[in-house]
Amino acid sequence: MANKEIPYKIYLEESEMPKNWYNMRADMKNKPAPLLNPGTLKPMTKEELAPVFCDELIDQELNETDAYIPIPQEIRNFYKMYRPAPLVRAYCLEKKLQTPAKIYYKFEGNNTSGSHKLNSAIAQAYYAKKQGLKGVTTETGAGQWGTALSMACSYFDLDCKVYMVKVSYEQKPFRREVMRTYGASVTPSPSETTAVGRKILAQHPGTTGSLGCAISEAVEVATTNEGYRYVLGSVLNQVLLHQSIIGLETKIAMDKYDIKPDIIIGCAGGGSNLGGLISPFMGEKLRGEKDYQFIAVEPASCPSFTRGKFAYDFCDTGMICPLAKMYTLGSGFIPSANHAGGLRFHGMSSTLSQLYHDGYMEARAVEQTSVFEAAEQFARVEGILPAPESSHAIRVAIDEALKCKETGEEKTILFGLTGTGYFDMVAYEKFHEGSMTDYIPTDEDLQAGFDGIPKFPGNEF
Repeated sequence: MANKEIPYKIYLEESEMPKNWYNMRADMKNKPAPLLNPGTLKPMTKEELAPVFCDELIDQELNETDAYIPIPQEIRNFYKMYRPAPLVRAYCLEKKLQTPAKIYYKFEGNNTSGSHKLNSAIAQAYYAKKQGLKGVTTETGAGQWGTALSMACSYFDLDCKVYMVKVSYEQKPFRREVMRTYGASVTPSPSETTAVGRKILAQHPGTTGSLGCAISEAVEVATTNEGYRYVLGSVLNQVLLHQSIIGLETKIAMDKYDIKPDIIIGCAGGGSNLGGLISPFMGEKLRGEKDYQFIAVEPASCPSFTRGKFAYDFCDTGMICPLAKMYTLGSGFIPSANHAGGLRFHGMSSTLSQLYHDGYMEARAVEQTSVFEAAEQFARVEGILPAPESSHAIRVAIDEALKCKETGEEKTILFGLTGTGYFDMVAYEKFHEGSMTDYIPTDEDLQAGFDGIPKFPGNEF
C-alpha cells in the first residue's frame, strides 16, 4: 500500500483492535525509580499502597517485567463505543503551511468526555467495581479526567467524588456540570471539606489551586472513607499502560500503509497522552529496532521537563502521597492560572522522566499565546476545535513542518490530538480579545518550589 494515496482518515477494523496494553518499562534498561515511603524512604510495597489504590491497579503499577498485559473483555467491549479512534492525515494543514512534510494526528476526542482520559478511566473503574468498592475519589485540572471518570463510574454504578482545581472550576462551569450529569460530586480545590485543604488555604489564602492540592484532598477522602480508593488520571505507570491503546492503534494503522513517522509529538503535563502515544514506538527504539525523534511539549508557565529537577518529590502539595523520582518543580509550586488546566502538574511521570533523563526524547516549553495561535490555525483548516492541552503539540508540529518547508525535507510528523476544546471557550475568548498573557516563572519563583523538595542522602540535584 506504500504507493497508494493515504486516506484522509484511517480506521482499524474491529478485528485489528489491540487485545493487550503495552508496558514500556519491560523494555527499559534503566527502570523508573520505585515509589518511596516518605517515612522510611524504602520502596512502597503492595501492602502499603493497598489503602490508596485498587489491588489489581497496584499490580500494574509495580509490574516492570511483562511487556504485554491483557485488556479484560469488558473493557474492550466498552472501548468499542468510541474506538478505534481515527488516525487523520492533515492534508488541509499541510496545504495551508505549504510544507513538504506529511502531518498525521491521532484524534482522541470522539467520545462524550471529549478526551483520551476515558481510556484509563474505564479501566480503573472496572477494577474498582471488580474489587467490590463503593466508589472512588480523584482530582481533575481542566476537567477532562473528572468527566471521563464520572462517565466510567456511572457505567459501573460507582460513587465518584471529584476535587477540581479551583481556577478550572471557575473557568469551566460546563465541564463541571457534565460531571454532575453523570452523578459525580464536584468540589473546588483547595476546599474547607478536608484537613489538608484547610491547611493549604491557611498557608496560601486566595490560591487558585493546583493539581497537587487537589490530589492531597482526594487521597485524604479515599483513605478516611471505608470502601473508597483513589484513582489518578495521569503520571502513574498504570495510567500510561492503559493509554498505550492510543499508540498501539496508531502503529497498527501506520503499518497498514507502510508509514513511518520521523517525529512524534505529544503535550506533556503528567504524561498520560504523551506516554500513551509514544509507547509502541518507544519500545522499538528501546529494543534497537527503529529510531524516532520524540518531542514532549509543555507550557512555559509550568516547565517540569525543561526547567525542573530530576529528584524524588511528593506528588501532592499536602505531602501525604508517596515520593516519586521525576522531573519536578517542587510539590509546593503553584503555577499561574493558565488555560491548559491539564498541564499544570508540578511533576512528570517517572517513566517518562527516566526516558528523558536517558536521552530517549527531548522537551520544549511554549507560551500560551503562541499555542492558541496554532490552535486557531488548526481549527480553521482541519475543522476541529482543539483542547488547549493538545494545542501545545499542534504548535510544535507546525513549527517542525515549517522547518521542513525551509529545508525541503519530506519528514513525517505525528502528534496526539487529545481532545476537543468546546468547554474552553473562555480561553479562546481571552485570546481573541487580546487579554491572554504569557506568564513565565522566574528562577526565583522556581527556587521556592525547589526548596521544598525533600532532602535526604541520594536525593541530591
